[in-house]
Amino acid sequence: MTTTLIDPVLLKSFVAVVESGSFTRAGERVHLSQSTVSQHLRRLEEQLGCELVDRGGRYVVATDDGERLLGYARRLLGLMDEAVEQLREGHAEGEVRIGVPEDFASDALTPALAAFARAHPAIRLEVTSGLSNTLWRQFQAGDYDLVLVKQRPGHASGHAAWPEPLAWLDSLAEPAHERDPLPLVAFPPGGLYRDEMIHSLESAGRRWRIGYSSASLASIRSAVADGLGVSVLPSRLALPGHRRIGPAEGFAELPALELALHLRTDVPRRVIELAERLETLCAEATGG
Repeated sequence: MTTTLIDPVLLKSFVAVVESGSFTRAGERVHLSQSTVSQHLRRLEEQLGCELVDRGGRYVVATDDGERLLGYARRLLGLMDEAVEQLREGHAEGEVRIGVPEDFASDALTPALAAFARAHPAIRLEVTSGLSNTLWRQFQAGDYDLVLVKQRPGHASGHAAWPEPLAWLDSLAEPAHERDPLPLVAFPPGGLYRDEMIHSLESAGRRWRIGYSSASLASIRSAVADGLGVSVLPSRLALPGHRRIGPAEGFAELPALELALHLRTDVPRRVIELAERLETLCAEATGG
């Protein structure tokens, strides 16, 4: 027995003709010329040995044979679309790329990632930490599926956002806030905490110098606790060895930043599920 293999392109043209009632409108739907769609119908009819549409009236309608084929054609095309979608999603699920600030890259983040990995053991998580400005640029360039960034309130509308209050921190044992010029413990240039700190001091006319610089949050916190200088960090990151300073010591209150979660618009369901886990994490971490 010879099996007749039907070209799905011909089926797609056939369904478009029957559903639109016109070769012209069908061509517009499948982005082909009217003559090409007509040729597709002729080829399909020749393959199956029967007329599938009645071309004699004002509208093109399916014949009895065409009606019988229509249901199968829709199901076949639907199955092919589903297969393609599943393969694309499966490919996307193979890896999820995440960008996070330094203070979310370790202990704060790993419990949520571990729970997600247990639920989806075939997915590989690729996590990159860095300065928020850098992460945001990389996210816009398509380097991440989702990203957590610190930003000024309203900078960019994201999937979710939480307030991130800032605090001036000094050493409890070896305070540095009365030194002149004021030694600062800072992240490298481009960081929001550094920018807010310097802008506040410049506005107050306070002399300052960079006494210690590091891209590591742990190093920044230790340097402050050990008396190398003052710094600005999220309030929640204060250590027992830190002392909070403010207007009483001549340091202006700082406006809160925003912790924002951003997703690409075309991410699969698995990435959205991970985003939901991170929402819970961020709300707990910030008290939001």
